[in-house]
Amino acid sequence: MKGLMQDWPLTVDKILEHAKTWHAGREVISRSVEGPIVRSNYGEVFDRAKQVSNVLLGMGIRQGDRVATLAWNSGRHMEVWYGIMGIGAVCHTLNPRLFPEQIAWIVNHAEDRIIFADITFAPIIEELIAKCPTLERVVFMTDAAHMPSLTPKGPSFSSDRGQACYEDLIKGAPTACTWGEFDENTAAGLCYTSGTTGNPKGVLYSHRSNFLHTFMTLQADVLALSVMDTILPVVPMFHANAWGIAFSAPAVGARLVMPGPKMDGESIYELLTTERVTFSAAVPTVWQMLLTHLKDNNLQLPYLKRVVIGGSACPEAIIRSFHDDFGVEVTHAWGMTETSPLGTQATPTPEIAALPYDEQMAYKLKQGRAPLGIQLKLTDDEGKTLPYDGTTFGRLKVSGPIVAGAYFKGDGGDILDDQGFFDTGDVATVDQMGFMQITDRAKDVIKSGGEWISSIEIENIAAGHPKAALAAVIGVAHPKWDERPLLLVKLKDGVTATKEEFLEFLQGKIAKWWMPDDVAFVDDIPLGATGKIDKKLIRTRMADYVLPTAQAAPAAAPVALAATRDATLYAVVEDTDPPDAETTPEVEAAEEPSIIPPGPSPQVAEALAGGGAAARLIIPEPDAAAEDASAMPEAANDAPPAEAVGEPSPEAAPAQEPQTLTAPASAEAPLTLDPKPATPAGPRPPSTVALGFLNVTLGVAAVPIVLAVIGAGGHAAGLWDQHIGYDVLIQDWARKFAMAGFVTGALGFLMAAIGGFRQLWFKAAIALFLTIATTAGLGMANTANNPPVDPQTPAAAPAP
Repeated sequence: MKGLMQDWPLTVDKILEHAKTWHAGREVISRSVEGPIVRSNYGEVFDRAKQVSNVLLGMGIRQGDRVATLAWNSGRHMEVWYGIMGIGAVCHTLNPRLFPEQIAWIVNHAEDRIIFADITFAPIIEELIAKCPTLERVVFMTDAAHMPSLTPKGPSFSSDRGQACYEDLIKGAPTACTWGEFDENTAAGLCYTSGTTGNPKGVLYSHRSNFLHTFMTLQADVLALSVMDTILPVVPMFHANAWGIAFSAPAVGARLVMPGPKMDGESIYELLTTERVTFSAAVPTVWQMLLTHLKDNNLQLPYLKRVVIGGSACPEAIIRSFHDDFGVEVTHAWGMTETSPLGTQATPTPEIAALPYDEQMAYKLKQGRAPLGIQLKLTDDEGKTLPYDGTTFGRLKVSGPIVAGAYFKGDGGDILDDQGFFDTGDVATVDQMGFMQITDRAKDVIKSGGEWISSIEIENIAAGHPKAALAAVIGVAHPKWDERPLLLVKLKDGVTATKEEFLEFLQGKIAKWWMPDDVAFVDDIPLGATGKIDKKLIRTRMADYVLPTAQAAPAAAPVALAATRDATLYAVVEDTDPPDAETTPEVEAAEEPSIIPPGPSPQVAEALAGGGAAARLIIPEPDAAAEDASAMPEAANDAPPAEAVGEPSPEAAPAQEPQTLTAPASAEAPLTLDPKPATPAGPRPPSTVALGFLNVTLGVAAVPIVLAVIGAGGHAAGLWDQHIGYDVLIQDWARKFAMAGFVTGALGFLMAAIGGFRQLWFKAAIALFLTIATTAGLGMANTANNPPVDPQTPAAAPAP
């Protein structure tokens, strides 16, 4: 039996129609790329979006056709956004922070027919025209007075195609146009992963998935948006729909402020104050620039109440500064392009909210709880489900109606496991409160001596050093431990520091055996297209680097680490790089060569410089929140011997002043330091000799038990008398082996200490415990068979 409710397809055109009907006068304010602040409202955005739809229909665009945008957050972008989706076409948001060759590859793969572009990106358009045969027209989102003059890098469009002016196109176009009237599962938006591993892959959102994601974001435990809010989405619309805010704000009629191309601290502060913004969302780098501007100029934030931070893990210093200095509450979130993008949010539970603020911080630094509509699962490499105990690390997998089930055109093949879960490529823990914490990307985990070290946790703590502008941690090949951590630091302007300062800063905050083997000061730490640290490029640049702890031993080849995605929107989308949230779940070791060359071109750099974009992002965006060492597995807190944690031995060479690395212009020029001899650091694999001795020790400890069982069992079965069973086997032989067990057990602890105590102590303890228990049992058996004589009881007279 079916329910008797109306069939009301969940198509996103209904969101803007709702805003037009009930919130038509609510403002949409934009900082235009031409400069001035432009004021509009939902009623005008609705009407102009209908005009865009009619223009597209006149150009022959039909349901399923892909129409691209290359634009900043603005009212015009919103108009184009809904105008495309309203008629069933697919709105394909392009990331301008990629280089032209990669954008061209994406446009061709998507088979985009039209691009709506901001004039900021005219240099990119010049390169695309000759490389994208499916393109029929480029519409610059401006007026006639600001139309750019293009010099295409190849054959131009024919006269009946070419470029067009947005305002001229929609001027006079009808505002009446039929929207919707198609299935809710119709494709609505297309967003490509950042493609730092292999070629990018398209995530194709449906109207239904976007609508359901909008419902999710409005939950009180998620973004908690309402008509009372004025929202500033600093996160771009080309990053998974501005984390859904492009739908959420009109859904509740919230006043919307669009930042355009300017995302520096001063420009963001201006909008926050003049427009009385109450809620905003962005990656940590943006907020670091804002906080720096506020403190340098002794400014306050009188209206801002809440901030959501995603894209990568947020340093504790940012959360505390917002709260302590400006009274703004920060919520951490995580997501990725494949999750639409919101996946989890660290909204406190009543139990956590009741804690002192300092005790709440451990939860604020995590990526948070899953809302209704998202399922989480942790598995090991074999797919076995792992517990939610806060310490067990596993591969993070997700499922739900807003999670990708396949990539556009079938790229990547089957991306779901047998239960329908998508592997995010992140390594994470989930605690008993349901809080998930990203500990690393699967490809970025440092495997040292058979154990895992979280690069994210170390760099997130190091980024809190008062002299650090940016920090990154990678694993470097080590001839003994496979890999050891290397900390790279970009210092703030005008300061100097030493290696020892940063190692001392890390003391007590991470497990001793996690301590980096070296600290390198660099002029630049490269960021990817989504503003996150590009560790793949760093590893390429550092390919020839030799750790000082590697001594003169032959350099081992770097360990191939399994990876499924390149980044995640940590805290909520931006890339997941969700978690970069926009990377592909591929195994790095099996990666096929990309057709796209490394490094952005001068044209992209010029375009972004003109728009004030990624080139100014200088603050760390680690992929996961810092976690106290006490929350790590028990083994991680064991303190290895001094020589295992990088402390200098008597033979070590005198300490040298740290050298400064200068980032090369290309990935082919590696960063190097002269090797400095030192004692090997890190967790050690157990000695084979010690392991063999402990196996013998366990055998010796087990012999008395076997003899006791044989003696008692044989006597009970009538195989031998009490003298053989008890006196010989148990009291004689078993007791002697028990005494030997004490000796071997004590030696076992000594061998464990020499050969690898953290890995071997348990075997030594078991052997000694068995020996003690057996000896106690033999003593009780002896007492039972030879009861003490009462001194007051006369001895029995001898038999005559």
